[in-house]
Formats: sequence, structure tokens, C-alpha cells
Amino acid sequence: MRSPSTAPGAPARQALRLPRRFNLCLCITLGLLGSAGAHAQRLPVPSAGLPGFIAGMKEVPDPGLDYRVLFDLQSAAPATGADPRLQTVARYLNSLAEYGVPPLRRHLVVLVHAAATPLLLDDAAYGAHGAHAAAHANPNKALIARMLAAGVQFRVDGQALLARHLSAAQLLPGVQMDLWAVGTLANLQLHGYVHIDE
Repeated sequence: MRSPSTAPGAPARQALRLPRRFNLCLCITLGLLGSAGAHAQRLPVPSAGLPGFIAGMKEVPDPGLDYRVLFDLQSAAPATGADPRLQTVARYLNSLAEYGVPPLRRHLVVLVHAAATPLLLDDAAYGAHGAHAAAHANPNKALIARMLAAGVQFRVDGQALLARHLSAAQLLPGVQMDLWAVGTLANLQLHGYVHIDE
């Protein structure tokens, strides 16, 4: 009886085994690479970009965490153009998506009050009450609309509206009016939101 190594056709079968194993390893490797890349998602606000990549960086967004983040905007907007603080929030949202945090784990709230209140006004009210006295349009409205569509909540202090003789009807679409900023800050932090003072 011949040994398996000398059986007829054995060299051909052995020659085929190596490529099959190689193909299997290649498929597994490509599958792992593909699944790692699949975690990154389309950027919710492409115009805001991403934080710059730094070789050797350690702390990055974790897809396993539930991100409850409260951005607190209370100082006046810049005198010209869109507010860069909103760009920061949008870039943070993009970074969560880039590192695979799913939309269900992204709970971002922008609370606007005090001197920042005009950020959330419609064009007519913004022209009368905003940092741009002669402005015809709120320069932040397109970015805010995009962020709202991506699940970011925008809240405004109702007391700040009262102090400026404004109403909820003068807010941009999708903005939520709360009783007052103190209550919103307390409630959201009691619900586990991290407070970021912008």
C-alpha cells in the first residue's frame, strides 16, 4: 500500500492545498479590513470637516460609548459671519461618525442663551436683534438646519426670549424653546450629559 504522499495524484492535491489556504487567509484578512473600514460613516455635516489626524494619538471616539454631550453657548456671536462654535459642534459630530459611533449613540444638544440667543432666530428677527445690525439673513441657519437633520438638538432659553421681547415664532424651524437655561442645564446633566462650555 502506498503512503498518502506517493499515491497517484497526491502531488497535484498538495499543490492545490497551499493556494486554498492562502486564498482563505487572504479572504479573512480582506474581510477584517473591510469590516474595520465599514464602521466609519458618511459625515453628517461634510462642510465642517474633521479634526486633523495626529500620528500616535490615543483618545478617540469609542463606538461602544453612548455620547450625551451638552454644548453651552451663552456669549455673543462674532460680529461677522457664521459662529465658529457651531462649526466646532458639527466637527465633533463628524468625528463621532468617522470613528464608527452609530447615530443611536449620538445625543448632542446645543443650548443657546444669554447674549448668544440671536444665533437661533429667523432672518427677520436676526436682522433686528443679532450681532449684525444690518444683516438680511442669519448666517448660521444652513449649518443649524444640517445639524438638526443629523439629530443634533438646539434648545433656546425661554427667559432670554422674554427679555428680548421675542417669541417662539421667531426661532429657526426645529429649535426647541425651554423654560430657562438653568433648568435645561440641570435636567440634562442629571440625565448623564457632559457639559461643554463654549
